[in-house]
Amino acid sequence: MRASILLFTFLFIAHAALAGDGKQYGKELTVKEVTKISDILAKPEIYNGKRILVEGNIVDVCKERGCWIKIASDKDFESLVFKVDDGVITFPLDAKGKKAHGEGVLSVKTFTKEQLIESGKKHAEKEKQEFDPASIKGPKTVIQLKGEGAVID
Repeated sequence: MRASILLFTFLFIAHAALAGDGKQYGKELTVKEVTKISDILAKPEIYNGKRILVEGNIVDVCKERGCWIKIASDKDFESLVFKVDDGVITFPLDAKGKKAHGEGVLSVKTFTKEQLIESGKKHAEKEKQEFDPASIKGPKTVIQLKGEGAVID
């Protein structure tokens, strides 16, 4: 009997350690298969509007409101922004460097040069900075995951 209790206790502790139960933010994750960030960035149009799950280390966190995290790709020098609605989820600054699993709907938007100039002007005005419209070279495509739920280990 005592051996059974010890074995059960050991198995329970081992399972808890291997499960990697992290802290849940937002909704529970429902997608089971992880999509590589490198695959998303290589062909974003395939994933546009689709619910996906990504994983990777957090390389940056929004310093103002904790409303986004940047998740590193499986390839060097690539990352994907996991953006949530302000106030719905707040990621702590100390999440940087930890592993995340994030689920949401991928958004691919292309902004014209004129839209980028207008946005740059507004941002510069808000931040009380100089803005040179000539610094905008052309259209820009923004790929981000509209986050709904994440687990951070």
